[in-house]
Amino acid sequence: MNPRYERNIPALTEAECALLRSKRVLVVGCGGLGGHLIDMLARIGIGFLRVVDGDVFEPSNLNRQLLSEMPLLGVSKAKAAAARISRVNPDVEVEAVDAFLTESNARSLLLSCDAVLDGLDNIESRRILAKACDRAGIPYVYGAVNGWVAQAAISMPGDHLVEKLYPEGAALKNKSVLSFTPALCAAMQVSLCVKLLLGRPVETDMVYYFDLLNQEFETIPMV
Repeated sequence: MNPRYERNIPALTEAECALLRSKRVLVVGCGGLGGHLIDMLARIGIGFLRVVDGDVFEPSNLNRQLLSEMPLLGVSKAKAAAARISRVNPDVEVEAVDAFLTESNARSLLLSCDAVLDGLDNIESRRILAKACDRAGIPYVYGAVNGWVAQAAISMPGDHLVEKLYPEGAALKNKSVLSFTPALCAAMQVSLCVKLLLGRPVETDMVYYFDLLNQEFETIPMV
């Protein structure tokens, strides 16, 4: 097998590594969460990544966004993500979409993907993405961070997880994010996604909630 995947063994089998090479994943958002998601997916060997973000890097991103660097201020986040993937694992096919998610483009962004990972930072975009995944019959891997808190979950078509988490009128109280919180959230999202893609058992419609300030962890059924 490719020596770059040797340390995946025996946590993954050679057959599972080969299976991941056949999978296609969409990551929406290339910022705090998205940067870590993209890096982890590329390193474990997902065969195709479509990365989507219409934003550019700015100084306020430098405290937490893995892909942000001083020389990249003003540069497209999606293009920077594609460049990093090519440096980390050139075997991964990458499609960079320098655009924001909208109701108009959501369907086309999901085409031919096996799973979708949420690297977003606002409720409205999550609603658009979750509804598009539901209509397309594609699993949606949710993640969100705020300060010291991270939460992640898998939502299968028909679960309506985002509607349960963010009912009408819900609003984010602040957008404080520390350097380490997105890394933990992304690790949880990618682990859930990998198990799902490999056909291993996963709990769906279950939120995994981490409070890093108080070192507390909860599993919250959303049924």
